[in-house]
Amino acid sequence: MSKIDRLDIKQLRIFQALIREKNASKAASQLGLTQQAVSEQLKKLRDVFDDRLFLRKTNGFIPTPLAEHLSVDIDKLLNGFQALLSPKVFNPKTISGEYVISATDYAQQVVLPSLIAKLRIESPNLKIIVRDFEIDTLHDLMLSGKVNLAIAFPDYIPDSYPIINLFEEHHVCVASRHASIATQSPSLAEVASYPSIIASPSRPNFKGSIDDWFKGFGLTRNVVVSAPCFSIVPMYLNTTDSIAFLPSRAIKGLDLVEIELEHCPEPFDVIAAWHPRYNDDSLQKWIISKLTDEPVAANLATRSGD
Repeated sequence: MSKIDRLDIKQLRIFQALIREKNASKAASQLGLTQQAVSEQLKKLRDVFDDRLFLRKTNGFIPTPLAEHLSVDIDKLLNGFQALLSPKVFNPKTISGEYVISATDYAQQVVLPSLIAKLRIESPNLKIIVRDFEIDTLHDLMLSGKVNLAIAFPDYIPDSYPIINLFEEHHVCVASRHASIATQSPSLAEVASYPSIIASPSRPNFKGSIDDWFKGFGLTRNVVVSAPCFSIVPMYLNTTDSIAFLPSRAIKGLDLVEIELEHCPEPFDVIAAWHPRYNDDSLQKWIISKLTDEPVAANLATRSGD
C-alpha cells in the first residue's frame, strides 16, 4: 500500500491539533476524540512520514523540524478541503464563461430576446451562444455539456429531462391575402385538402404536429412544402396559394390572414429543459429563474394577448 493510501483527512486534522496544542490530551479534547485514538493516529503518521514528528516533554509534545515543515503544507491542504466543502456564493455580476442555449427559431424569436436582454444586464461577463435546435443530437449535446438549456416544444425533449412550462401557445391557420382560401369559409375537410406548408425544425419531413389532430377527424393534410424553420414559412405563403398552421406568437405583425376553423387544435406548452446533471448548478438555476421572473413573464404575457 502506498503512503498516500495510508493517509486520511482525520490524521491530518490530528496532526494540526497537535501542532497547535502540543499536548495529546488537549488535542483529543478539541477534536472530540479519546487520547488513545490520538496516540494511535500519531503512530500511523510517524510510520507514513518515517519521522517521530512529536517528541515528548514534561507537559506535552514538541514538534520535530520535519513536523514544523509539514505543518505549513498540511494547513494549506486542510484549508483547501474546507473551501471545497463550503457553500459557493453565486454572483451573476462576476460569473464568466460561456452558456449555450439550443432553441427552435420560434423560441429564438419569442423567448430569447427578453431573456438575453436580462442576462446582458445582470451578468455582463457571461457569453451566450444560441444554436439551432437539433432533436437527433440534443441528448448527446446536453450530456457532454455542449448545450446547457433547450427551449422548444415538449415533443422534442427526452422524457427524463427536468422542464419548466414557460407559457401556453396555440396554432393558427393562416394564408396570404392573395390566397383563394382567404375569402372563403372552408370546412375542416377543405382545409385539410388545401396545399399546406409545414415547419419541421427537428427533422426534414412532411409530418407536422397538426397531423394527429386532423387524423382525429379522419382527415389527412395535403402537405406540399416542408421548411426547416417557422420564420421562413410566411415568405413561402406570400409566393404560393397555400396555408400553414403556425404558433400564434410567430405571426405577430405579419401581413397574413387567419382562416377561421370549425374546430381548433389543442393548445400546447412552450418549455425550457435541461439535463438532470445540471439540477444543482447555481448558474443553471439562476438562468432558469430569469425565464420565469416578472419582466420576462410579463413580456411573454403581452405577446400572448396580441
